[in-house]
Amino acid sequence: MTKDPLLQPYHLKHLTLKNRIMTTSHEPAYPEDGMPKARYRAYHEERAKAGVALAMTAGSAAVSKDSPPVFNNILAYKDEVVPWIQNLTDGCHEHGCAVMIQLTHLGRRTTWNKGNWLPSVSSSKHREPAHRAFPKLIEDWDIERIITEFADAAERMKAGGMDGIELQVYGHLLDQFWSPLTNDLVGPYGADTLENRMRFPLDVLAAIRKRVGGDFIVGFRYTADEAQRGGITAEDGLKISQTLARTGQLDFLNVVRGRIHTDPAMTDLIPIQGMKNAPHLDFAGQVKKLTGMPTFHAAKIPDVATARHAVQQGLLDMVGMTRAHMADPHLVKKIMEGREDDIRPCVGATYCLDRIYEAGDALCIHNAATGRELSMPHTIEPALVKRKVVVVGAGPAGLEAARVAAERGHDVVVFEAQPDPGGQVRLTAQTPRRREMISIIDWRMAQCAARDVVFHFNTWAEVEDITALNPDVVIIATGGMPNTELFETGQDAPHVVTSWDMIAGNVTPAPTVLIYDEAGDHAGLQAAEIAAASRATVEVMTPDRTFAPGVMAMNLVPYMRALQEKDVTFTVARRLLDVARNGNTLTAIIGTDYSNHTTEKDYDQIVVNYGTLPLDEIYFDLKPLSSNGGAVDHDALINGAPQAIERNNTGTFQLFRIGDAVSARNTHAAIYDALRLVKDL
Repeated sequence: MTKDPLLQPYHLKHLTLKNRIMTTSHEPAYPEDGMPKARYRAYHEERAKAGVALAMTAGSAAVSKDSPPVFNNILAYKDEVVPWIQNLTDGCHEHGCAVMIQLTHLGRRTTWNKGNWLPSVSSSKHREPAHRAFPKLIEDWDIERIITEFADAAERMKAGGMDGIELQVYGHLLDQFWSPLTNDLVGPYGADTLENRMRFPLDVLAAIRKRVGGDFIVGFRYTADEAQRGGITAEDGLKISQTLARTGQLDFLNVVRGRIHTDPAMTDLIPIQGMKNAPHLDFAGQVKKLTGMPTFHAAKIPDVATARHAVQQGLLDMVGMTRAHMADPHLVKKIMEGREDDIRPCVGATYCLDRIYEAGDALCIHNAATGRELSMPHTIEPALVKRKVVVVGAGPAGLEAARVAAERGHDVVVFEAQPDPGGQVRLTAQTPRRREMISIIDWRMAQCAARDVVFHFNTWAEVEDITALNPDVVIIATGGMPNTELFETGQDAPHVVTSWDMIAGNVTPAPTVLIYDEAGDHAGLQAAEIAAASRATVEVMTPDRTFAPGVMAMNLVPYMRALQEKDVTFTVARRLLDVARNGNTLTAIIGTDYSNHTTEKDYDQIVVNYGTLPLDEIYFDLKPLSSNGGAVDHDALINGAPQAIERNNTGTFQLFRIGDAVSARNTHAAIYDALRLVKDL
């Protein structure tokens, strides 16, 4: 028997959880028509079959019609959800994984122009900044109705075979009642006392317990400290925790700390890369110690050592490793097999959550199979025929191609012009806050080393170098170089430097700097942060109506915290048309897409961030020698079939290019390119 604290069973009421690792509630936005269908089941089942003890499904299944599915939530208010819940539950139970679901009414944390176009309701008359909808102040009949709808939804989940439910009590309607910051009511549910503010969540709990009985597991995921002036304090939160324990109606407490009403607040509650690991763990431990209740918690616990510490020290009973499981769904299996070094690390990029909050689906920045379990493998199967594969470029696309090809059993050689692997990821990691990104590269290098991939660094591959190896497949993953051509003019902007120059330290920030950002990705703001740190006066300009859209909500927070306290301004809807030398300064000719208006302004330095253009000379040199002429069968690529196009009878190898060697995209797209091509070679 193992003595690893993480692998010890835990008894929760009548339920035996086979270890101490769970995935906490999160909505990956995979439902179809509001139902958790095949994709949803496959996503959770992949983690279940790899050993996770408890899957807390749904980032808030909606209990009411006036809780519109702003995150593509499961619609728990529909009777038709029951067989789909049963199917999801069966998928987890078949692998010995317990499964529960989180229920909620979003309250003001939604909008009115989705679902049935009903007004949002809340105990507050103020809108939530993140979702911008002004709610209707809740009435008595709304309260009665919603209490019943919570009980109805809980009964449906029990009918669907769930082992239990969790109520969402942070940021959503139940918490909006019990937080003094979001309760504008008077009377029995009013803001004047903590007892009154807690009445609605406790009435909901009582109604649910009456409906599902005493044996069904019910818990709260709640904030025990809002970490904001005027809100629930840590002292209040500990009193709330004791009150919840005394009800005798709850089976576990799942503790969070903070608020989620704004992007900065959510980022403090769910920290991203560059922020402290497990910042709320000790506080969760205080709740457990004070109440004696089974206690769960998750907030940037990305590594096994921290999770093990949480359980070993008695801080938690079950530790949530949700983003870590998006990066590697086989995390628990690898712990059990003594392969912790083999775990694909979560790098805290939070591409997953940021996509959800832009109405997308959750995807991991460096595991392209996550969320695509129906079409992409987490475990690479060996090929029937061994082939010689040459990869040119050791950025994220090239390394993923090399890793997957090697796992297929192919003989793999990689050429890289630089002395080190990583490409743009290595550049990104130059910013201390984003240093965790280098794990995307380090993990792949370790995987390749374990499979005898041959690397040639400091080597600019020529046609002769590649053909001398008699390859069967050549994959060009050379990435791109910064584009400084101004929009529609087709001319390089004169006298400018690039964001790459600034990040790499190849140029020193001047006293006044214009960051002209037409890509809207991290590189523009990274350059701005470097310039601002040098005490330069910085202007970030974009032709778009908003700046840095590719950075997205949670990742924007640390940039703004670094930039707003310095001499930085943000200018939108202005386009750089040209640059002229003016003595020791540069004159920017600035226009707009909205009119013929132009202005001029002088800067000491102009930095252009406009994506990349493919570095593709070697691809076009090799194209006439290849059997497929570089062509890709898109249907085969999408449907998971091998590439079989023949365009040149004299060609001796297949030729493909991936990642930014095709067009400027992002790290996830580069890795996905590689995985879905090479898995079928």
